[in-house]
Amino acid sequence: MSGIAPGTMLRKPGDAEPGAGGRTVPGTGSRILPRKGLPPDIRRVLVARSLRAFGDGYVAILLPVHLSRLGYDAFGVGLISTASLLGSALLTLALGMVAYRVQRRRALLAAGLLMAATGLGFAGIEAFWPLLVIAFVGTLNPSGGDVSVFLPLEHTVLSHVVADENRTAAFARYSFVGAFFGALGALSVGSVDWVAPVVAPSTMVTALFGLYGGIGLLTFLLYRHLSPQVEAGTDNPPAPLGPSRGIVYRLAALFSVDAFGGGLVINALLTIWLSERFGIGVATIGAIFFVTSLCSAVSYFAAVPLAKRFGLINTMVFTHLPSSVFLVLTAFAPTIWMAFGLLILRSLLSQMDVPTRSSYVMAVVTPEERPAAASVTAVPRSLASAVAPLLSGWLLTVSPFGWPLVLAGTLKAAYDLTLLWQFSAIKPPEER
Repeated sequence: MSGIAPGTMLRKPGDAEPGAGGRTVPGTGSRILPRKGLPPDIRRVLVARSLRAFGDGYVAILLPVHLSRLGYDAFGVGLISTASLLGSALLTLALGMVAYRVQRRRALLAAGLLMAATGLGFAGIEAFWPLLVIAFVGTLNPSGGDVSVFLPLEHTVLSHVVADENRTAAFARYSFVGAFFGALGALSVGSVDWVAPVVAPSTMVTALFGLYGGIGLLTFLLYRHLSPQVEAGTDNPPAPLGPSRGIVYRLAALFSVDAFGGGLVINALLTIWLSERFGIGVATIGAIFFVTSLCSAVSYFAAVPLAKRFGLINTMVFTHLPSSVFLVLTAFAPTIWMAFGLLILRSLLSQMDVPTRSSYVMAVVTPEERPAAASVTAVPRSLASAVAPLLSGWLLTVSPFGWPLVLAGTLKAAYDLTLLWQFSAIKPPEER
């Protein structure tokens, strides 16, 4: 086995069926995966991701509705959204600095408890400043996607138990369950209107935030049963960034530009714009986000064959660039149906870079650097997206026109072109 590079994942015909997560080849750090089905640890990650995505899907729409009923305007929604994203970024940064010392299972358990406390806090408190504090220290996600501390931890677990050629497919599945259950969450928020004749809207909102806290507890219970193998991946323990530092920092800087653009059009603020621009209600907006999220979910799997044929970077750029154009055009849509159509076209393309981006980061660093790389590339994204909602909320109070959409699309297009220019020559192992 001396010719096998450390961190290479193996699966050979005839191997005995291993236990949870497979077994490690002595002296190589290589993993042999079960021949059938997913390792139990990966199944737990996917189930937990599904649950959290459902909660994030409806909370992103519920948050502005809840704050509006409490008397807070778009700027207040933007401020709480910024506090939430900024808090998540700082927590992820702290994790990245000590990621090579902290057990992943313990960190995931702590994150589950924090999510439970966040939901209970929003269910029981109405004053603005306490809500701002809870948003900052908690896991509330106003973007509809996943920008929480869970993300780098789960990415590291996934990347350690799949072969290089299957890594993008694993991240596509992870992204798919997130998008699909996020779509269901967005659709379910219409229940606030449906049950209004029977149950007071304030009671329903409280119950939904309580459910968000309950999802955090379920996540905690799932991660209690993670095996010790999630702490391993190679014979060498996780380490801070070393030889891959330059690449990771450049990627992090570019990802932050994309994230700032995305932060301008998070679901919580897009809900306000759609409502004011076209006069539609929560149930209709939830249905729109449901359809667009389903389109994004399907696109994750389309990214896998495209990446195998054209490469990870090319797939990221040439799917994401036209989606940015569709976002700009949405701001000029004269009717809700035209805006809906443009948002669908955007969603079919805009998220193909999610599994490919995650796969690329994990591919161009050494296995020991993966926990730190996942956190370091996630933190600038979170910081940049944290600042953007404040600007977007202010723009919406100044003018009902979709200036946040125009600015977001322009920034994202610039990101795409710069990414292609700087990284097209840096290939992951499976493309060399």
